[in-house]
Amino acid sequence: MSIGNAIEVETGNITAGDNSLQAFDVDRVREDFPILQREIYGRPLVYLDSAASAQKPRQVLDRMNEAYETYYSNVHRGVHSLSQACTEAFESGRMAAARFINAETPDQCILTKGATEAINLVAQSYGRNFLKAGDEIIISHMEHHSNIVPWQILRDQIGIVIKVVPVDGDANFLFDEYEKLFTPRTKLVAITHISNAVGTVNPIKNIIRVAHDHGAKVLVDGCQAAPHAHIDVQDLDPDFYCFSGHKVYGPSGIGVLYGKADLLNSMPPYQGGGEMIDLVTFEKTTYKEIPHRFEAGTPAIVETIGLGAAIEYIEALGKENIAAHENGILAYATERLSRIPGLTIIGRAKEKASILSFTMEEAHAHDIGTILDRRGVAVRAGHHCAQPLMQRFNLPATARASFGIYNTRAEVDALADALDKVRELFS
Repeated sequence: MSIGNAIEVETGNITAGDNSLQAFDVDRVREDFPILQREIYGRPLVYLDSAASAQKPRQVLDRMNEAYETYYSNVHRGVHSLSQACTEAFESGRMAAARFINAETPDQCILTKGATEAINLVAQSYGRNFLKAGDEIIISHMEHHSNIVPWQILRDQIGIVIKVVPVDGDANFLFDEYEKLFTPRTKLVAITHISNAVGTVNPIKNIIRVAHDHGAKVLVDGCQAAPHAHIDVQDLDPDFYCFSGHKVYGPSGIGVLYGKADLLNSMPPYQGGGEMIDLVTFEKTTYKEIPHRFEAGTPAIVETIGLGAAIEYIEALGKENIAAHENGILAYATERLSRIPGLTIIGRAKEKASILSFTMEEAHAHDIGTILDRRGVAVRAGHHCAQPLMQRFNLPATARASFGIYNTRAEVDALADALDKVRELFS
């Protein structure tokens, strides 16, 4: 394999670029994830926390190890062989990200530490320079803190106004209420594609359309959509779209911010340093065009290479196959957990991704998570960085099971059995 070329993922009869898998073979997929072979407290690991961070297939781990062992060097400016090889592999990660979301060009994909940095970049580079006191931003009640706090910081800096779209009792996005929030001062909509806390899939294309009809720009937090949904930014037409590598079975510390080229090129740098400059003198510095103007300093080189491998892995499986598998697991889990006395599922939106948040009578979410862990079942417990949504449902926290490409119905049964144990302890 030449450095930077597509990896081969031997799952069924397919390789990267061929989505003709006839049946999703979850057992074969599981073989690619070494961590799933371990035990927790003497029980097989049941990993149901992919919404927080997905596990990594061997193909990603091998690609990253190969980079460190055989051609690692700093990128872009070296003339020696290792630097050129590493630059090729690094930029192949950017090209994979562009292909993954159907960006017009790879230059529109800015490599960041993750979606949090991407949103902060937009808030400080676009928001602080193109918005002014009294301008309005619309977010929703189901946003992750990383799509709330940067706008509050901007509000405190320049005096913008933040408006919030409510959700109903099933955590559906209230589209009619959203449309009522627009005024001539509305300049930006910052919205999640899929809720990390309850799995609601928002009508993102219509959200973007309405915002553009009112002359507002749109930023979409695509962290939870990236591993589950087909994303086509040319079709959706957001002004900005971001996602994180660790949600798509890739490494942490790497993310992608897509932006429309003319918009990105109009924005000043977010940070200063090496790589993002054109010419530096003590009197004046000029900056490169995108993507490099937003990538100051030595980048996350091997993490970007790993991101490319993770994207190739997902492409080899096929988003349609992944969606069918995960939808089946979600449906089975919803029915299975609904039969447990005293358990309440939080968030029953009409369109949902593979996330189940729930509470149980008498048991705090942290107690649920601790008891499940002793039985080998890993779930998330807490407010899921979505405290305003928890407040909307008058809850301090929920337990959350989130499903990925490697989860099975047998693991759902293991979760349900462990929850029966919780119920026994607190009854």
